[in-house]
Amino acid sequence: MSPIPAQNGLVHVRVPTYKRPDLLLRALKSLQSQTWTDWVCDIYDDDPDAAGGEVVQALNDPRIHYTQNKPQRYASGNINACFSLSNPRDADYFCVLEDDNYLLPEFMAENIAVAREHKVNLVLRNQITEFNSHVEVPTLSVEGVLDHLFKDGIYTPEMFRLSLIMGIGISNGGLFWTRHAQSPIEITCTCTAVLQEYIRTYILTEPIYVAMKPLAVWMENEAATTRNDGDKAAYMRRELNLKRAIQMLQRAAWQQTTPQVRRGFMTNPAFATPAEGRARGLIKAHLAGPNRHVPLKDALELALRGALIRFGGKTATDFDEMVKNSTI
Repeated sequence: MSPIPAQNGLVHVRVPTYKRPDLLLRALKSLQSQTWTDWVCDIYDDDPDAAGGEVVQALNDPRIHYTQNKPQRYASGNINACFSLSNPRDADYFCVLEDDNYLLPEFMAENIAVAREHKVNLVLRNQITEFNSHVEVPTLSVEGVLDHLFKDGIYTPEMFRLSLIMGIGISNGGLFWTRHAQSPIEITCTCTAVLQEYIRTYILTEPIYVAMKPLAVWMENEAATTRNDGDKAAYMRRELNLKRAIQMLQRAAWQQTTPQVRRGFMTNPAFATPAEGRARGLIKAHLAGPNRHVPLKDALELALRGALIRFGGKTATDFDEMVKNSTI
């Protein structure tokens, strides 16, 4: 663990919330439990009934500020706005805490220590997953969400983007940045909250430190974390469109990487993903054919699934333009 720095930096926490007062209370209490006490929190409530306001009033913590969105931003818009590089609080550090997640006590202090020690403006912190959140004692994962993907250390933007071949890269709840960050982490094109994370991975323009010690908790509970309309066919179409957009980002990231890096991708020690996982990602994205790392039957199935995604999924015009005109 890096030494805990002196507390001379204000952390601005942005919290998007919607109709989950009990979870919001848990998230805010995790802020109050931070060993780093120099923080301020802005809550952006998309609930027309303003249930989050009662939570904030009950806590009566002068560091926590409440705003009811008028008009509503909806899930993707509310989350995305929290990644603005604007700095109305004149803060030194920033993070986003979605209402269904929470932080472990050393989250702020250790991220600040990493940023200062390694002189980076972006830190991606590993998280553990909470399952069965509806029961009294939820289950927490043993492994972190980044364990299969990264190793502890600094990644150049070019190298970090290649994580898209195997996984999501940035997870919103793990991203921590300084006031000097220049990467456009607020997304400007039409997309879902999930796709935003993949786009943030793709558009980074500066080094990022991946810190593998898990210090945050991410809740895996789709029914509780999305505004689901119950239409299975519509859900399947959205999933296909999402996978098509991800595939486009994978292909763009690969094609914009130097030949030398592509040649060494399968054995590059920066990634924790085994060779088979890397090969599967390349085959499904139609960036490589069958190879010795994946059984032929599996490779053909992956290629077929990739073709279904490539020719069946649809993406928004402004997303297409963003990928086409990117100059990363």
